[in-house]
Amino acid sequence: MSLHRHPLKSGSIEDLDEATVDPWGLAGDRRWMVVDAEGTFLTAREERRLLAIDAQLTGAGIRLSAPGRATLDVPDPDPAHQIPVRIWSSLITAAEATDATAWLTELLGRDVRLVHLDDPTRRAVNPARSEPDDRVSLADGYPLLVTTQPSLTALNQAIEADGGDPVPMSRFRPNLVIDGEAAWTEDDWRRIRVGDATFRAVKGCARCVITTLEAQDSGEVARGKEPIRTLARIRRFSGAVWFGVNLIPDVAGVTVRVGDEVEVLEAAEPGGGPLGA
Repeated sequence: MSLHRHPLKSGSIEDLDEATVDPWGLAGDRRWMVVDAEGTFLTAREERRLLAIDAQLTGAGIRLSAPGRATLDVPDPDPAHQIPVRIWSSLITAAEATDATAWLTELLGRDVRLVHLDDPTRRAVNPARSEPDDRVSLADGYPLLVTTQPSLTALNQAIEADGGDPVPMSRFRPNLVIDGEAAWTEDDWRRIRVGDATFRAVKGCARCVITTLEAQDSGEVARGKEPIRTLARIRRFSGAVWFGVNLIPDVAGVTVRVGDEVEVLEAAEPGGGPLGA
């Protein structure tokens, strides 16, 4: 098993040896986000150059760097300086980090701001697939995403059989990557244990154009047709393409580590397709 977090939404991916499971996701995952002048969230769907930003948590804030740009240390902003922000259907407030405004605006070529979700209890999870007290940080919809290595292997075999190049797991931006299961069995999971932590599997993950983007060393972001083209052929359900499963923690404060044992505690009958499709 491997562990990953994303300090800045749509920014770089950090590989971890261990992580604390907070109610809203892995500690430090997607607590920072770029918004436009109106406070609407931006991701690589709209601004692919976000993928070229390397973001590292410092303990006192976040450090941003990008090819050809000076590194910028941004302190945690004053929680008293809240601005309204929108992420999908969620209307919440977040603290504005004004120290990053000029750096990001010049990089992206538009008026943007950086915000920090200082209090993740503000954002509830979709009530149709959660409990009333469940919370999520600035991830698209759910606290964590799990994928499996056998499913990536099966996908890449299908891509290569059609003459394409394999894609890395990083394209799917997971938090947990699990080995050892047969391809696509995660569709059937309903509850899993990772070390001492347990999670509810609440919805499959429908994939978007971000999976076709790859940041280059130059800072440019290349776009291809895979893996969406092949997923549309082998993993199309209800008009969407699917890879991975969204999780909600049962218990917070537990530390998970690379190499932890993984156990499926509850599963549906196989063959039903992605949960929620």
